[in-house]
Amino acid sequence: MLLVAQAADGVEAIASYRRHGPDITLMDLRLPGTNGVDALIAIRGEFPHARIIIVTTSDSDGDIQKALRGGASAYILKSMPKDEMLHVIRSVHAGRRHIPPEVAARLAEHIGEEHLTTRELEVLRLIQDGFRNKQIADRLAVAESTVNFHIKNLVEKLGANDRTHAVTIAIRRGLLQV
Repeated sequence: MLLVAQAADGVEAIASYRRHGPDITLMDLRLPGTNGVDALIAIRGEFPHARIIIVTTSDSDGDIQKALRGGASAYILKSMPKDEMLHVIRSVHAGRRHIPPEVAARLAEHIGEEHLTTRELEVLRLIQDGFRNKQIADRLAVAESTVNFHIKNLVEKLGANDRTHAVTIAIRRGLLQV
Protein backbone atom coordinates (compact mmCIF):
# COMPACT_ATOMS: atom_id res chain seq x y z
CA MET A 1 0.00 0.00 0.00
CA LEU A 2 1.20 3.46 -0.86
CA LEU A 3 -0.17 6.74 0.49
CA VAL A 4 -0.53 9.10 -2.49
CA ALA A 5 -2.20 12.11 -0.84
CA GLN A 6 -3.78 13.54 2.29
CA ALA A 7 -6.42 16.24 2.61
CA ALA A 8 -7.36 18.52 5.49
CA ASP A 9 -10.97 19.12 4.41
CA GLY A 10 -13.62 17.97 1.96
CA VAL A 11 -12.77 20.46 -0.79
CA GLU A 12 -9.12 19.45 -0.67
CA ALA A 13 -10.15 15.76 -0.68
CA ILE A 14 -12.14 16.24 -3.89
CA ALA A 15 -9.25 18.09 -5.56
CA SER A 16 -6.75 15.43 -4.41
CA TYR A 17 -8.96 12.67 -5.76
CA ARG A 18 -9.10 14.40 -9.15
CA ARG A 19 -5.33 14.84 -9.18
CA HIS A 20 -4.28 11.37 -7.97
CA GLY A 21 -7.21 9.01 -8.72
CA PRO A 22 -6.37 6.63 -5.86
CA ASP A 23 -7.48 3.00 -5.85
CA ILE A 24 -8.95 3.41 -2.35
CA THR A 25 -9.86 6.54 -0.39
CA LEU A 26 -10.21 6.64 3.40
CA MET A 27 -12.59 9.46 4.33
CA ASP A 28 -13.60 10.80 7.74
CA LEU A 29 -17.19 11.96 8.18
CA ARG A 30 -16.23 14.99 10.25
CA LEU A 31 -14.25 17.36 8.04
CA PRO A 32 -13.97 21.13 8.23
CA GLY A 33 -16.18 22.82 5.65
CA THR A 34 -17.67 20.16 3.40
CA ASN A 35 -18.46 17.05 5.46
CA GLY A 36 -17.27 13.57 4.49
CA VAL A 37 -20.60 12.43 3.02
CA ASP A 38 -20.82 15.53 0.80
CA ALA A 39 -17.23 14.94 -0.38
CA LEU A 40 -18.03 11.25 -0.95
CA ILE A 41 -21.09 12.14 -3.05
CA ALA A 42 -19.12 14.74 -5.04
CA ILE A 43 -16.30 12.29 -5.80
CA ARG A 44 -18.68 9.45 -6.70
CA GLY A 45 -20.71 11.83 -8.88
CA GLU A 46 -17.62 12.58 -10.93
CA PHE A 47 -15.96 9.16 -10.56
CA PRO A 48 -18.74 6.53 -10.20
CA HIS A 49 -16.27 3.68 -9.65
CA ALA A 50 -14.40 5.42 -6.80
CA ARG A 51 -13.96 3.11 -3.82
CA ILE A 52 -14.31 5.15 -0.66
CA ILE A 53 -14.14 3.79 2.86
CA ILE A 54 -15.68 5.93 5.58
CA VAL A 55 -13.49 5.80 8.71
CA THR A 56 -15.16 7.50 11.67
CA THR A 57 -16.05 7.48 15.35
CA SER A 58 -19.78 7.83 14.59
CA ASP A 59 -21.94 4.74 14.90
CA SER A 60 -25.14 6.75 14.42
CA ASP A 61 -27.46 4.85 12.11
CA GLY A 62 -28.30 8.15 10.39
CA ASP A 63 -24.63 8.72 9.49
CA ILE A 64 -24.20 5.10 8.41
CA GLN A 65 -27.25 5.26 6.13
CA LYS A 66 -26.20 8.58 4.58
CA ALA A 67 -22.72 7.26 3.82
CA LEU A 68 -23.94 3.99 2.34
CA ARG A 69 -26.61 5.74 0.28
CA GLY A 70 -23.90 8.14 -0.90
CA GLY A 71 -21.92 5.22 -2.29
CA ALA A 72 -19.40 4.32 0.41
CA SER A 73 -17.76 0.95 -0.23
CA ALA A 74 -17.29 0.41 3.50
CA TYR A 75 -18.10 2.09 6.80
CA ILE A 76 -15.68 1.35 9.61
CA LEU A 77 -15.06 2.73 13.06
CA LYS A 78 -11.71 4.23 14.04
CA SER A 79 -11.66 1.89 17.03
CA MET A 80 -11.32 -1.10 14.68
CA PRO A 81 -8.08 -3.05 15.19
CA LYS A 82 -5.39 -2.21 12.62
CA ASP A 83 -5.23 -5.72 11.13
CA GLU A 84 -9.01 -5.74 10.57
CA MET A 85 -8.79 -2.30 8.95
CA LEU A 86 -6.13 -3.58 6.56
CA HIS A 87 -8.39 -6.56 5.73
CA VAL A 88 -11.25 -4.15 4.91
CA ILE A 89 -9.00 -2.03 2.67
CA ARG A 90 -7.85 -5.13 0.78
CA SER A 91 -11.42 -6.41 0.54
CA VAL A 92 -12.68 -3.11 -0.92
CA HIS A 93 -9.68 -3.03 -3.29
CA ALA A 94 -10.78 -6.47 -4.52
CA GLY A 95 -14.20 -4.98 -5.36
CA ARG A 96 -16.19 -6.05 -2.32
CA ARG A 97 -18.21 -3.88 0.07
CA HIS A 98 -17.74 -4.16 3.81
CA ILE A 99 -19.79 -3.32 6.88
CA PRO A 100 -18.41 -4.62 10.19
CA PRO A 101 -20.81 -6.62 12.38
CA GLU A 102 -21.15 -3.84 14.99
CA VAL A 103 -22.11 -1.31 12.30
CA ALA A 104 -24.53 -3.77 10.65
CA ALA A 105 -26.11 -4.45 14.05
CA ARG A 106 -26.60 -0.71 14.54
CA LEU A 107 -28.37 -0.48 11.17
CA ALA A 108 -30.49 -3.54 11.85
CA GLU A 109 -31.87 -2.03 15.07
CA HIS A 110 -34.20 0.22 13.09
CA ILE A 111 -34.91 -1.74 9.91
CA GLY A 112 -38.63 -1.94 9.28
CA GLU A 113 -39.46 1.02 11.49
CA GLU A 114 -41.57 3.75 10.03
CA HIS A 115 -39.65 6.84 8.97
CA LEU A 116 -40.58 10.23 10.35
CA THR A 117 -42.36 12.56 7.95
CA THR A 118 -40.88 15.93 7.03
CA ARG A 119 -43.45 17.62 9.28
CA GLU A 120 -42.67 15.31 12.21
CA LEU A 121 -38.97 16.13 11.85
CA GLU A 122 -39.85 19.82 11.75
CA VAL A 123 -41.86 19.49 14.97
CA LEU A 124 -39.01 17.52 16.56
CA ARG A 125 -36.49 20.27 15.66
CA LEU A 126 -38.74 22.89 17.24
CA ILE A 127 -39.08 20.76 20.39
CA GLN A 128 -35.28 20.48 20.43
CA ASP A 129 -35.09 24.29 20.21
CA GLY A 130 -37.27 24.56 23.33
CA PHE A 131 -40.63 25.52 21.84
CA ARG A 132 -43.87 24.53 23.58
CA ASN A 133 -46.71 22.95 21.61
CA LYS A 134 -48.65 26.22 21.27
CA GLN A 135 -45.52 28.02 20.01
CA ILE A 136 -44.87 25.21 17.52
CA ALA A 137 -48.46 25.48 16.28
CA ASP A 138 -48.06 29.25 15.81
CA ARG A 139 -44.75 28.86 13.95
CA LEU A 140 -46.15 26.18 11.65
CA ALA A 141 -49.52 27.92 11.24
CA VAL A 142 -51.46 24.83 12.33
CA ALA A 143 -53.79 24.01 15.19
CA GLU A 144 -52.24 22.94 18.50
CA SER A 145 -54.19 19.66 18.20
CA THR A 146 -52.30 19.00 14.94
CA VAL A 147 -48.99 19.51 16.74
CA ASN A 148 -50.16 17.14 19.49
CA PHE A 149 -51.04 14.57 16.79
CA HIS A 150 -47.54 14.87 15.23
CA ILE A 151 -45.88 14.54 18.63
CA LYS A 152 -47.98 11.46 19.45
CA ASN A 153 -46.94 9.87 16.13
CA LEU A 154 -43.23 10.66 16.38
CA VAL A 155 -43.04 9.51 20.02
CA GLU A 156 -44.68 6.24 18.95
CA LYS A 157 -42.46 5.77 15.88
CA LEU A 158 -39.28 6.40 17.90
CA GLY A 159 -40.41 4.23 20.80
CA ALA A 160 -39.98 7.18 23.17
CA ASN A 161 -41.59 7.84 26.54
CA ASP A 162 -42.29 11.52 25.84
CA ARG A 163 -41.29 14.43 23.58
CA THR A 164 -37.96 15.03 25.36
CA HIS A 165 -37.04 11.37 25.11
CA ALA A 166 -37.97 11.51 21.39
CA VAL A 167 -35.43 14.32 20.87
CA THR A 168 -32.75 12.28 22.66
CA ILE A 169 -33.45 9.21 20.51
CA ALA A 170 -33.49 11.32 17.32
CA ILE A 171 -30.09 12.82 18.16
CA ARG A 172 -28.62 9.37 18.93
CA ARG A 173 -30.00 8.00 15.63
CA GLY A 174 -28.63 10.96 13.67
CA LEU A 175 -32.06 12.35 12.74
CA LEU A 176 -31.29 15.64 14.54
CA GLN A 177 -28.00 17.48 14.81
CA VAL A 178 -26.73 18.81 18.14
